[in-house]
Amino acid sequence: MHLVYPFAGLRPAPEHAAEVAAPPYDVLNSAEARARAAGKMWSFLHISKPEIDLPPDMDPHSPQVYAKGAESLQRMLERRILRRDAQPCYYVYRMISGAHCQIGVAVVASVADYDSNRIRKHEFTRPDKEDDRVRHIEALDAQTGPVLLAYPDAPEVDALLAQRAQHAPAIDIEADGGVRHAIWVVDDETGIDALTRAFDAMHALYIADGHHRTAAASRVAAARRGQASAQRFLAVAFAHHQMRILDYNRVVRDLRGMTPAQFLARVSSVFAVEPVSAAVRPGSPGEFGLYLGGRWQRLRIRPDLAQVADPVRRLDVSLLAEHLLEPILGIADPRTDKRIDFIGGGRGLGELERRVNSGEMAAAFSLHPTRMQDLMAVADAGRVMPPKSTWFEPKLADGLISHVLD
Repeated sequence: MHLVYPFAGLRPAPEHAAEVAAPPYDVLNSAEARARAAGKMWSFLHISKPEIDLPPDMDPHSPQVYAKGAESLQRMLERRILRRDAQPCYYVYRMISGAHCQIGVAVVASVADYDSNRIRKHEFTRPDKEDDRVRHIEALDAQTGPVLLAYPDAPEVDALLAQRAQHAPAIDIEADGGVRHAIWVVDDETGIDALTRAFDAMHALYIADGHHRTAAASRVAAARRGQASAQRFLAVAFAHHQMRILDYNRVVRDLRGMTPAQFLARVSSVFAVEPVSAAVRPGSPGEFGLYLGGRWQRLRIRPDLAQVADPVRRLDVSLLAEHLLEPILGIADPRTDKRIDFIGGGRGLGELERRVNSGEMAAAFSLHPTRMQDLMAVADAGRVMPPKSTWFEPKLADGLISHVLD
């Protein structure tokens, strides 16, 4: 048993890679995916979001939708838009977004190690979302859309991947948001063995994004115990210190009947409040921005409240929820309360101002990004993070590498 394995990847022909590459299936709704794929017959969205090729009023979870995805996959195979490698390989995967660069490796990881918590989670999953991915895998006989993994300090792996990335890539494209995605094939025995051994030496891997895909793969593996390929799931693993988490901010619809002055008075009993003239992008844990009534305030939580050992309670998202959102605004469960919404940091602080200035929301809170070491500490403790704690960017592209179950 190994932690990760090479696999015969399903990849686009290089001349079609830019057209095939698509955003992850779960960052677009059906209408957005339909618009994004318009006029692009080889977009992977026809496979990952197959409802776009059926009537808009059709249930996106109906059997016809998954069958349509399998049909689109078969068409792209027949036309040689997608081609499967002849032998198991690893795939070095680099993303460049502006000045940020991260180099990882596409693998198939052990479902057994996920089930035993050597591949560690930090989120709850929803059964309906798991069901969707199970049906998609079963209809396609393939896993599409890699899980995003982080690996702990492993200089040997970092060096192996960086060395491979010195050569000409098999695929090099610019996709959404100006992110460059490049892939190198590791098909030599020496390189494959070195990577397998290096990952085997790791005590754990960490799911950064893709909990529902991983949980679905585990369910498929349990149903296909005699099928070796089904006992593994598609992933791309990056060094934890290379990964970038952006802030995940909050907006609230009302102040629970308080005036802005009354609300600030309540807040000041827990936070130091400092009016400022510019938007607040918190520079350290324990610091928050508050946009209220057309003005920004800098909030700093009382140090005694932030000094807790619990890896979940010390997160900024938890501190805000425990000391402001719940006791002052009455938002006890952000998973279900309709009075709160979440805005990924990629949208910018201007989006917080826009939502409040429009009258749709009463106040906005900017947060310091969750740190990778905090995510790993939560996972190591066998705990889960509060909802909407992390927003990873750049995001992997769907369609550049898939795993066929055979």
